[in-house]
Amino acid sequence: MLQFIEKYPIATIFAVIVLMLLVHLNVPNVTIMEARNFITSREMIYDGNWFLTTMNGEPRYEKPPLPTWLTAFSGVIFGVNSLFALRLPAALMVFILGVFAYFFSLKLSLSKIHSLHNGLILITSFYIFAIINEAPWDIFAHGFMFAGLYYLVCFFKENYPWKNAVLAGIFMGLSIMSKGPVSLFALLLPFVISYAFVFRFKKFTQNILPFITFIIIMFSLGSWWFVCVRIADSQAFLEIATKETSNWSSYNVKPFYYYWSFFTQTGIWTIPAFISLLYPYLIKRIKHKTTYKFTFWWTISAVILLSLIPEKKPRYLVPVLIPLALNTGFYINYLIKKFKNISAKKEVLPVYFNFGLLGVIAFIVPIALFILLKEDVTNYLLNFILTTIASITSCLLIIKNLYKKNIKNVFYTVLFFMVTLFLFGMPISKHFTKNKLFKPISSLHKFEKQNNITSYSFNELSPEIIWDYNGKIKNIFQNNVLTIPSEKNFGLLLQNKDIDLITKKLGTNYNLKLVETYNLNFGSKNKERLIRQFYIVSKKQ
Repeated sequence: MLQFIEKYPIATIFAVIVLMLLVHLNVPNVTIMEARNFITSREMIYDGNWFLTTMNGEPRYEKPPLPTWLTAFSGVIFGVNSLFALRLPAALMVFILGVFAYFFSLKLSLSKIHSLHNGLILITSFYIFAIINEAPWDIFAHGFMFAGLYYLVCFFKENYPWKNAVLAGIFMGLSIMSKGPVSLFALLLPFVISYAFVFRFKKFTQNILPFITFIIIMFSLGSWWFVCVRIADSQAFLEIATKETSNWSSYNVKPFYYYWSFFTQTGIWTIPAFISLLYPYLIKRIKHKTTYKFTFWWTISAVILLSLIPEKKPRYLVPVLIPLALNTGFYINYLIKKFKNISAKKEVLPVYFNFGLLGVIAFIVPIALFILLKEDVTNYLLNFILTTIASITSCLLIIKNLYKKNIKNVFYTVLFFMVTLFLFGMPISKHFTKNKLFKPISSLHKFEKQNNITSYSFNELSPEIIWDYNGKIKNIFQNNVLTIPSEKNFGLLLQNKDIDLITKKLGTNYNLKLVETYNLNFGSKNKERLIRQFYIVSKKQ
């Protein structure tokens, strides 16, 4: 089995993506970032707003449209309301990341098996796959940029400068068209710093013309949409651009050291990732010292640069996880080759602790599920049984191979545990997202049709509500100005805290009647932004 896995690395990476992500791609609930992308995609399809992108009918130029275009194309093919269809492009970008991690590693003269391990570590790092649900644009921006970096390395190492310059320019241009210059700063710049420090830029002067061509292609492809929208809808574009720029220094501001625990974002690879960053320890024990030096400084440079930006969020660390996965691969490869001959306790104990802990977690998973599910276990019986078998099997194999000091088998067993946990356990997650008060706003359409009314909102609605509504709801209260609809009777969605204000604004000429409360919270969550009261507003005779 292992021979087959290592003989067909691309097929192995694809199989992991299919089993871990694609099979249950429709299961997770829609997040706020996803909803924004999905709404814009839907309005592209329904309204034809492919160029001047909108959300709820209003201009949405905060992000370039490439990820939304790809999402919309998938929706056209497989169904505009299919979560599987809308999430498919982002999930495939994780596959692209894994593939280019493999080829990138080969280009750095690492072995085929070592390169496969790097790709597998990357696609199973927590925030790499979690980001497709939390922020769809990020995975596109960094995926395309990483592909561009691969061809940039080829540009410096091979004898085909024009081909590699053009391909690098195209992929990096696509990255800019996915999330603006974000990946230029977070992925390209630290790469350039590290590459210049470790490898130097050989053959650069003799290939200056293709390099200039690369720059022209990258910025031409990446900026044309911004320029065109700036001309076509300049006022809205400038207002949005000003707001976005101000967020970098005033929104979600965190201290400089906020990202110092960045290695924990790798999930199951947290301890190996941390040890791989112990430069004095690992540099003495590995064969490819120069390449390790490169991935180490690439990782550190990325963390430092991101730390300089006042606005910080955990998901912004995704570009750090790419070089970190390559860096972690050196430690894993070292253990696979040398662990049987290591006797020093300070080296052995962290390995036993890390993988032993994962074995314990695998053993605990079915017990914890049984306790949490209680009588509801019968509703997920098949998934529970399969999860239990896979988890216990993983636990036993980890213990057995740790005892034999066979780290390669331990490595693949951890991957098996990760993949089967998603494959069999993901449907069980629906148990934890039940809410007796849950009331989808999509049911409002039936009421509107029966009563021949149009619904409006008082203040902005959260993207999840607009997505679930499957239509547009105009906001009639903007900039502290209420625009009362001309209809005699109309529907109004508002929060409880706004009832006094709307009553004051409407005056004595209108009656308000509470009809329904819509609640899109899942599980025990009770976020007010996902709750709206629906009133019928009628003009007095």
